[in-house]
Parts: sequence; C-alpha cells; structure tokens
Amino acid sequence: MIKRPDTNAQRLKRHKRVRGKISGTPECPRLNVFRSETNIYAQIIDDIAGKTLVSASSLEKSFEGSGANCEGAKKVGQALAEKAKAAGITTVVFDRGGYVYHGRVAALAEGAREGGLEF
Repeated sequence: MIKRPDTNAQRLKRHKRVRGKISGTPECPRLNVFRSETNIYAQIIDDIAGKTLVSASSLEKSFEGSGANCEGAKKVGQALAEKAKAAGITTVVFDRGGYVYHGRVAALAEGAREGGLEF
C-alpha cells in the first residue's frame, strides 16, 4: 500500500517554522498569503496588536477574473497594494505561508510590488 503524503500538514509545518522568524509590526506589517485551489487571499497583519489592517481576495465583488491563475493573483496583489496605500502602509514583510515562491504566490507578490508596496 502506497501512502500519500499530507501536503497541507507539511505546508503548515513550514509555515510555523517561518512564522518563528517573521513577525509584523505597526511600522512594517506582515503580508500573509493563502491560496486554495480556486481562490487566493492576502492580508496585511499587525502581529503585535493581533489585527488585520488590510485584506484582498479573489472572492470580492469588485474582483473580475479567476483566482485560480497567475493573472488573478497579480490583480489581487495590485488591489491589496492600493488598499494598503490608502491605509498609509508602504513597507511590509512577505510571508508566503509555507508555499513555494512560484506561480500564483510569486504573481501576487509581483502585483503588490507593482502597486507600490516595498518588501
């Protein structure tokens, strides 16, 4: 019998390890990414206060397209950057959430950088 590895458990383990080293402050909050099979979500979080400052996802009513591809992820990143600018946030620390920095995760980061966020 072949056992399939629990990839989400492995991702959570990686995420936990990275979170031990990365933390968001009010001056430089954390940009967190979560991707599901059909959508992508991003939040800017102040870990000291324990609050989400800004969020964007492919489920929002104003979003057009699919969150399951790189173009959609880039749009979510740009939308997040616009909301962050309005909230007065310019620099963030990027938390890839245990995912490989590739595909949709990299596209979201690229869109956020194009929108004006620095990390």
